Amino acid sequence: MTMTKRGRNRLLMKAGVILALIAGALFAGFPILWMLSSSFKSNGEIFEFPPRLLTEDFSFSAYISILTDPTKVRFFVNSYVVAIAVTLLTLVVAILAAYAFSRFQFRGKRIINVVIVSVQAVPPITLLIPYFGLVVVLGLYNTYPGLILTYMVFTLPYAIIMMTGYFNTLPRELDEAVRMDGAGSMTALWKVLVPIAVPGIVSVGIYTFMIAWNEYLFALTLTKTEDMRTVPIGIQLLMGQHSYQWNEIMAMSILGSIPVLILFLFFQRYFMGGLASGSVKS
Repeated sequence: MTMTKRGRNRLLMKAGVILALIAGALFAGFPILWMLSSSFKSNGEIFEFPPRLLTEDFSFSAYISILTDPTKVRFFVNSYVVAIAVTLLTLVVAILAAYAFSRFQFRGKRIINVVIVSVQAVPPITLLIPYFGLVVVLGLYNTYPGLILTYMVFTLPYAIIMMTGYFNTLPRELDEAVRMDGAGSMTALWKVLVPIAVPGIVSVGIYTFMIAWNEYLFALTLTKTEDMRTVPIGIQLLMGQHSYQWNEIMAMSILGSIPVLILFLFFQRYFMGGLASGSVKS
């Protein structure tokens, strides 16, 4: 009798957890589903009452309008250029810095660590005016380098912290064995540690790409012409003074979500493993 009651309680608990997960998934996923549905509707149909999730007049007109407009396509090109450049540069710098923090002792190491963590604690909006002035003085206003260098300031601290934590989980004997064979530290890093650290590198890369792809505030402030705007700014530009192109806004939002979704689906295993390993300190 006791076992039956215990089994029933366990079954009820399991059912409750499953129902809670389903409810959470519906709560989180319904806005995305509604956005996808709205992207195939006309503006008038989006506001009809009662609202319908499925449309009778299924249309790709919003997507066609975006993908055939050179200005709107340019938004995506700019986002890809900036996000990919930020990701690659951040990974290279973070790997080198993390290797130094993980494997070597040098003067000022603790101070530099404090500075890196402190940068993470500063709200980006407080740096907007100083960065605007700096970018203008350096002649980087409305340029790719201006956006890339600015984004790296916000992606590098997290990347260095995560990669340092990941390298700390790797045995020091690996790179020490390489150096005993006559190779240098850089050979040990790129030939031995980096291939092993792929999960951590992938997780940091996805995070960095997401930050650069979705950033709005600095992209708006540090660019002025449409040929330099990114996707988040392009979505905002669809909001006119007298009318909003809601179906195009939804379509551009869906198209803007696809790169991050594809990255996560392809590298999900590495992403979760990298986060777990990077959070462990040896």
